[in-house]
Amino acid sequence: MKGLSPTRWANDLSVLLNQVLGNDRFPVDVAGVAKEVSHNKFPDDPISVVVGRDLPGFDGALFRAPPGKKGWGIFYNSAISARGRINFTLAHEFGHYLLHRLQFPNGIECKDDDVVQWDSDYRRIEAEANVFAANLLMPLDDYRRQISATSKVDLEMISACADRYRVSLVAAVLRWLQYTERRAILVQSNDGFIKWARSSDRALKTGAYFATSKKTIAVPEQSLAGLRDRSIDGRAGIELPAGVWLDEAVHEMTIFADQYDFAITLLLLGNDAPSRWN
Repeated sequence: MKGLSPTRWANDLSVLLNQVLGNDRFPVDVAGVAKEVSHNKFPDDPISVVVGRDLPGFDGALFRAPPGKKGWGIFYNSAISARGRINFTLAHEFGHYLLHRLQFPNGIECKDDDVVQWDSDYRRIEAEANVFAANLLMPLDDYRRQISATSKVDLEMISACADRYRVSLVAAVLRWLQYTERRAILVQSNDGFIKWARSSDRALKTGAYFATSKKTIAVPEQSLAGLRDRSIDGRAGIELPAGVWLDEAVHEMTIFADQYDFAITLLLLGNDAPSRWN
């Protein structure tokens, strides 16, 4: 099975897990699967250790065993407390093991930003590890059973999926954006500026996106993310008129992380794009 794509690896493992555990088998026990699969398929080069470790500046790492021992270790930053973030990190590193360990025989260390952005060969392998992790933890057939492609979502619905798959809310929204037929944008902001944003395919095709790679974009002052008013139920969200986020009305849902200036925003746009895109 060498040379398989990230999606094929994840899909083959999902089929195996379905056969062994049944369809209602979530969340995936990444550590157990990684050890079992690697020992069966690569007995001379298995994953022997999956543990937390002090990794300043990194979320996770894949390291070769020290001299005299065989195999590999998957490590996550022991300073991370969020179970969803840990689980996705483990799956991400498992993806590196299956896909990239021969290319990087000394191992790989992964930063937080590697989950959402890439622009070089090294970033490309991070993207591949993310594709594997998303498909392994959140198979689209199961996700669609939880939320259909045409459903109008809210953060409570996606949070329920994040709990089901034991991933972060951001990872769950990013996965939903990959298959939804609705126009939507996920925005992460810090200190009053958009750090990055992702649009659903339908939103992107109608020009609804934020070009953060080309310019610095401030969070609108009239938005929930800009007001930073925690008395408002950001999970339910509010309707905002055209001219606040985009040249059309949006439904904004925003939640703040423990750090006050860190916000996650989901923008739901109308199903029909403005007339200039029709």
